[in-house]
Amino acid sequence: MPKLKNRNHSPHPCRGRRHHGPALADPDAIPFTDAEWLEVKPLVRRSRPLGSGSKTQVTLRPDVEVVEKFRASGDGWQTRINAALNSWVRMHA
Repeated sequence: MPKLKNRNHSPHPCRGRRHHGPALADPDAIPFTDAEWLEVKPLVRRSRPLGSGSKTQVTLRPDVEVVEKFRASGDGWQTRINAALNSWVRMHA
């Protein structure tokens, strides 16, 4: 449960009864027990899958012509740049 800010107070149990009454009267709305709440796990959303850990993030400023050429070849252009750099490293190792 998130920590409340100092200026916020948790509502008194009696104050919420008028709101909880209709919900508790619904036979399909069974409230969680304390044990069930302990088992609840937060939903973790990530925008992309985790990487392999073998890459590092850098800022690179290539010439405009280089980026345009790779982008024009379609999706995966950054992966192709990485492959081209890997090829160069192998040739010059």
